Amino acid sequence: MLRKILAISGRPGLFRLVNQGKNMLIVEELTTGKRIPAYARDRVSSLGDISIYTVDGDRPLAEVLELVKEKNEAKPVDLKAIGDLRAYFAEVLPDFDTERVYTADIKKLLQWYNLLVNNGITEFVEEAPAEEAEEAAEEA
Repeated sequence: MLRKILAISGRPGLFRLVNQGKNMLIVEELTTGKRIPAYARDRVSSLGDISIYTVDGDRPLAEVLELVKEKNEAKPVDLKAIGDLRAYFAEVLPDFDTERVYTADIKKLLQWYNLLVNNGITEFVEEAPAEEAEEAAEEA
């Protein structure tokens, strides 16, 4: 699911990939539904390709968002109520690399989480095809 959700450098919010054209993408703002082009010169990142630095390596963003969802019981995070973002994030992901993950990164991640939850996107980790086949076999 996160593969089709995009972050575009210089533009606030998140976007859903609608279509691809020649030298551009057609994206839709999650909050307003307004469609706009994203050109080749724009730095576009899929949320499925982003990861968070940990002490042992990297952790996919989808897994980190799932941990935030578990901590908040699938509710949005109240950023104003959190005093220390780094301490809060240490509760969510204890092994994050404190030197390479900046406070601004944590804030952006929590803002993205809120945008996704507020727009009804709560399934962050995709099930593997083998698991889906097993579930289908069990139901039959």
